[in-house]
Amino acid sequence: MLQPKRVKYRKVQKAKGNMTGNSQRGHQLSNGMFGIKSLEQNLLTSRQIEAARIAATRHMKRQGQLWIKIFPDKPITKKPLEVRMGKGKGAPEYFVAVVKPGRIMFEVGGVPADVAKEALRLAAQKLPVKTKFVVARDFDNAL
Repeated sequence: MLQPKRVKYRKVQKAKGNMTGNSQRGHQLSNGMFGIKSLEQNLLTSRQIEAARIAATRHMKRQGQLWIKIFPDKPITKKPLEVRMGKGKGAPEYFVAVVKPGRIMFEVGGVPADVAKEALRLAAQKLPVKTKFVVARDFDNAL
């Protein structure tokens, strides 16, 4: 699973209001020719990201390259079951990546367009956000 090696603060606030608006960074393809772009806002767990990665790489059969453009760096805390209210904030349980509309989540390169489209479709099924398949501007269909 993806998670940070070290963090400055063990616990952070949820801050749902921070997730409004479109993504300011990471909204263009940088490595591959194809990618999937988020159309909604949500928190993606490291398990969901890993499941999407496995689905895409299995379909590509180890050809081409896959880039994960999001990283779960926000800890989500949880109090143990059947514990009364109060007594402070719970312990960190897992890490999530904050995804806003317009964010490129996965990129693929080195494979034909139809293989990339199907691989990214399978990856998108594992994610809790609506996505859109995007193609680089300088891509020519002559491949």
